[in-house]
Amino acid sequence: MSCCDETTARVPDTDVSRRAMLKGASAIASLLPMAGPARAQGKPIKLAYCSQILCGVPYEVARSAGLFKNHGLDVELVYTRGGSAAMQALVGGAVDYAATALDVAIQAFARGAEIRRFATTGRLPLFALVTAPKNARQVTSIKDLEGKTVGVSALGNADHALALYLLKEANADKNKVQFATMGVNLLEALRQGQIDAGLVQEPALTLLQRAGAGVLVNAMDLADAKKYLGGTYEFMGVAVRAKESDPRKAEMTAIAAALTDGLRGLRTMSGAQLVEALPKAMTAGLDLKEFGDILVRHRDALYPESVTIDLASSKRVAESLVVGGLLKPDADLGALYDTTIAGG
Repeated sequence: MSCCDETTARVPDTDVSRRAMLKGASAIASLLPMAGPARAQGKPIKLAYCSQILCGVPYEVARSAGLFKNHGLDVELVYTRGGSAAMQALVGGAVDYAATALDVAIQAFARGAEIRRFATTGRLPLFALVTAPKNARQVTSIKDLEGKTVGVSALGNADHALALYLLKEANADKNKVQFATMGVNLLEALRQGQIDAGLVQEPALTLLQRAGAGVLVNAMDLADAKKYLGGTYEFMGVAVRAKESDPRKAEMTAIAAALTDGLRGLRTMSGAQLVEALPKAMTAGLDLKEFGDILVRHRDALYPESVTIDLASSKRVAESLVVGGLLKPDADLGALYDTTIAGG
């Protein structure tokens, strides 16, 4: 399972998201200089993704700005409850493409799924390892987590695997760390001091910092990623069924080009404009001004400027899954990656 699981998905109603698409397309398109007149569309394409907001920003910008259409594509984004559900939809033939975190693709491929990953839209994991506010002065390093309780969404999820990897790299004894599975209750459990530390996403990170929590590792920050992970950490990306990779090559190239335009364009947009690109149902209940600020603060680190797969970055993800017991050390992942679409 991934960080983008059913506990973090914010699945918009299909009718609501379609209305948002029609209403917002022209407004967002006017913000991006590369968005010109739409070309003739091909056959409809279904692209599923996990509905985690930070994962979906490049896809929603491409949708809202008409960038898929500019490349001759008629793309429907299918919102699923988690990355595993998106991958299952792809393998089962319900959709044409699936955008998921790399750990989902790796585990599916290792179990025999015949898929090819050909583009990336995220280069850092969406986690920060933070302390409860009351422990901020006592727990100041990963090694200090020995003898403490660390909250994760569930054992075997990407956050648990990442925690085990960080402990190993810090020469901390994982057997002295107790993991508590908290699901969606991690924010309040940390804020109230029911656990000592935990792995959180945004906007939980911002809220906890405001409450006085200490940040041990912010994997959404490039400097911390280089220090604790050895560099970037391949994250969100698009996969296709292997048997269709050759027949769909032109289409895949167009998808990669549209997403590249989206990645470049989102770097020029304000927080309000980025929020406007998202379906309204997906941002319901959030402080939109604050969330827009969060997107602007993290975008240069989280999102690459091109969709080219970074094989060294991908290897770091596989290594973390091996440490977490989610992947066999001898797993051969070479055939998973198709670098012919965007280069490698």
